Amino acid sequence: MADDIVYINIEEGLKRMMNNGKLFSKLLVKFKNDASLEETEAAFAAGDLEKAKNSAHTLKGLAANLSLIELFNKVFELETRLKAGNFDADQMALVKSVYAQTIIESDKVIEKYA
Repeated sequence: MADDIVYINIEEGLKRMMNNGKLFSKLLVKFKNDASLEETEAAFAAGDLEKAKNSAHTLKGLAANLSLIELFNKVFELETRLKAGNFDADQMALVKSVYAQTIIESDKVIEKYA
């Protein structure tokens, strides 16, 4: 069923960029260089829930703005758990896995529109 997962809604992402593929590509490159995931993971590992929530919130916003659907969903779940004080290493691992696949899919979009 992994084939049904939408990592990037390209049509929606392009629409958000007024159909400017170069801009979409540029912002995906910028996303790849963003440190929000690393900051979330480090804060999570250190037990700093407030910083982890803030970093996760930033990552969630980036994912939403770029139509990174699956990443948005998983980070939303993580942020919700962090807010509830119900943090879970498995959830962080899932976010990291989805992030890695999102980067792979982003590279395809970048190559197409750069």
